[in-house]
Amino acid sequence: MQTVVAVDFAPALRLLVLAAAIAGVIWMLWWWRQRRAGRADRRLALAALTVFLTADLIVFGAFTRLTDSGLGCPDWPGCYGSASPLGAAQHIESAERAQPSGPVTVTKAWIEMIHRYLAMAVGALTLALAVLMWRARRAAGQQPAWALAALVWVVVQGLFGKYTVTLKLYPAVVTAHLLGGMVLLALLVTQFEALRRAPRLAGAHGAWVVLAIVALQIALGGWVSTNYAVLACRGFPQCNGQWWPDPDFAQGFQLLRELGKGATGGFVEFHALVAIHLAHRLFALLATAAVLWLAWRLERSGDEASRHAARWLVGVLALQIVSGMSNVLLDWPLLAALLHSAGAAALTGLLVSIVVRAERPVPGVELARHAA
Repeated sequence: MQTVVAVDFAPALRLLVLAAAIAGVIWMLWWWRQRRAGRADRRLALAALTVFLTADLIVFGAFTRLTDSGLGCPDWPGCYGSASPLGAAQHIESAERAQPSGPVTVTKAWIEMIHRYLAMAVGALTLALAVLMWRARRAAGQQPAWALAALVWVVVQGLFGKYTVTLKLYPAVVTAHLLGGMVLLALLVTQFEALRRAPRLAGAHGAWVVLAIVALQIALGGWVSTNYAVLACRGFPQCNGQWWPDPDFAQGFQLLRELGKGATGGFVEFHALVAIHLAHRLFALLATAAVLWLAWRLERSGDEASRHAARWLVGVLALQIVSGMSNVLLDWPLLAALLHSAGAAALTGLLVSIVVRAERPVPGVELARHAA
């Protein structure tokens, strides 16, 4: 059995160079496309690019988890002390030979490291955005607070990623890592909306309550995924042929425990997994009602921008419902699971955008205030 040092900073410099190279290529492509744009448009384009790549990172993180690749490289930040699986080929081959169906294989190692490379590239672009926003802080309305907050949160996310590996997929840490990705997305969307200055949305008062409900539903979904409780309830709308299949919520929601084990050290019982799944399924009813309520308010406002946002809300919600049901009825296919994660990210970004735009002052009121 190989002895692996959980934290090995030997490849850190090479990883930084690699991350800088990846981010540099993205930066050059971005610069080329925006070469004729003004400075404000360049900042907006970089903010949009960073939001897009962060959403991609969330989905690829889900892919890493769903393919059981979270420990494809059992150390951090590199792979067996190397900057890529190429340098760790001998270690990976030895681990795969010892346990062919185990957590370490060539494919899983590459999936894990590509996830880390993408995370580092997002971190580099977040740094670039923060620098640009700081330099433009004297311009009207160009506040760097959200970009700086996103930069700080990238560091926090890096720590969550580290402890995801070193604590061997500890469920609470993995769930926190997922939620941290959503927080980063929310901060970047807020910065993007501050730069975009889209029109105010009518009828969106109370959107922050809906956002909070959806955030809790995403947390429950993360807890389902990290505990592998997706198939604990078979069938829909019933669970395992019953309306109330004797769930054990106390054991299911013990947060401080290792993967697959209870707080006392024994294995998590099936009834606990049923409780985890059932909680997510039941809370989905409240989340669905909240999103539909907000969409209804936006639609009836009569404002075209608000009605457009309402249609997006309903569309993304439909994707979430269909993909969620597909996970149960089709035995958790990878595509449906990825679409469910992508839908959660899209719903988060859309609701954050609505919240930000709902808080903007009415144009006539703002003009009168300035005149006064």
